[in-house]
Amino acid sequence: MTGHPTPTSAPPRSQRPAAPPVFGLVLAGGLSSRMRRDKATLEYRGKSQLERAVELAARYLPEVFVSVRAGQAADPSRVRYPLIVDSVPGEGPIVGIRSALAARPEVAWLVLACDLPFLSDAALSQLLAERDSTASATAFRSAHDGLPEPLCAIWEPQSAAELAAYQAADGRCPRKFLMRHGAKILEPRDRRALDNINTPDEYREASLSFDGEASAMQLKIQYYALMREQAGRSDETLETTASTPADLYSELKARYGFTLSREQLKVAVNSEFASWSHRLAAGDSVVFIPPVAGG
Repeated sequence: MTGHPTPTSAPPRSQRPAAPPVFGLVLAGGLSSRMRRDKATLEYRGKSQLERAVELAARYLPEVFVSVRAGQAADPSRVRYPLIVDSVPGEGPIVGIRSALAARPEVAWLVLACDLPFLSDAALSQLLAERDSTASATAFRSAHDGLPEPLCAIWEPQSAAELAAYQAADGRCPRKFLMRHGAKILEPRDRRALDNINTPDEYREASLSFDGEASAMQLKIQYYALMREQAGRSDETLETTASTPADLYSELKARYGFTLSREQLKVAVNSEFASWSHRLAAGDSVVFIPPVAGG
């Protein structure tokens, strides 16, 4: 008796190949022609754009590199960081991306333009959490024109050969590449994070915007029980302008979709119970304590 063939099922998650690790690449090899000065060195609140981008990426990734042209390898603003020097012919960001993929072909690269002054922890958290390692890349959709944003995106190892073929066919625009090669496109929760600056007027406007905002600070956050499950992590260090635990929880609830109300939680700051109106300071350690079954 001939039986029906048994359908082939997908392998259990534990048997699937592990996703490649993700390293960071901050693109700082541009000519800055419209700005008429080096965009990597533009400062907001005492930190250059390049410095801030590297620090932000380093909070999430084990290694972060700066992409430069050959003539920039000794530049004082760049030489302090691990560098990947352009190693393939051509111009523009596609060369920096391909050079990183060639330098470390076993890893994926979270590629960031250095001129994203409003880039946030929320944006990087979302990008990494919703990454699809089976796609050529994972990228945000621009809030301005609806097109994929290639310079705040994760480029997977398999994109290396596709990018080489694309450039060999005279393709130069990484955005058009993403539109044609099956990238996973995300809707950004932080819609301002991808705003870049290219001209002196845009830099002045961005500087005024920063001057009008509360200063950001880094806090250490710990999650337990249900909140750990919903956040997908047990702890993190993030940059925030929240001034109280109440403000901070509202921000995190929007980011991670926490289902617990403030009334169901206790909060501790630096290992001591605190009120929701407690004033937070840079470096504080904050713990939101959910109800525990049987407690």
